[in-house]
Amino acid sequence: MAWTEGTIGAALARQTFKRGLVVVPNCTWTGHECDLLVVTEKLMLVDVEVKISRADLKADARKDKWWKRTASWRVGETRPDPVHRDWPPKVWKHYVAMPRAIWKPELIDALASPASGVILLGTVRDPDQFVVELIRRAKANPEAKPIGAGSVADIARLASLRMWDSFRVVESMNMAERGRREAAALADTASITKP
Repeated sequence: MAWTEGTIGAALARQTFKRGLVVVPNCTWTGHECDLLVVTEKLMLVDVEVKISRADLKADARKDKWWKRTASWRVGETRPDPVHRDWPPKVWKHYVAMPRAIWKPELIDALASPASGVILLGTVRDPDQFVVELIRRAKANPEAKPIGAGSVADIARLASLRMWDSFRVVESMNMAERGRREAAALADTASITKP
């Protein structure tokens, strides 16, 4: 199977986080990019990074969401070094999800945070069935707070708009395919009627 961010995200949304109130792909609501943002029943945020290569996993630790930079410094002063975070801002739990085939136990040291959990995905005979295995449970951020109803509504609105956008894309693709078929049928008819 050729794994993509979309196939992994869909499997997690349908199986692992199916009880979440909202699951949104490619979301920046927290202020940083989340491959999958989950709002739990208790209104806590779970950030899932989807990785399809070892190099992608190793590069994750350099992302801004893992570093807190001091805002107050003056020109001419040495800028203070950024401080590493164990959780991205606003996030209760953080997971890294990837195909089982790319996982090696030594990659645990490449994770951006020791608090991050690891989820591996594999396939079974049915291409729509995935084996989801929790290798390491994420540690909860003790400073994370539940989000408010307004924030949940904002995230749900984003998910809804994304759904309608995807319907429009599928409809466009279907119309284009219909147009190709009709053009091919006309071409076949024209070649049959030629003397």
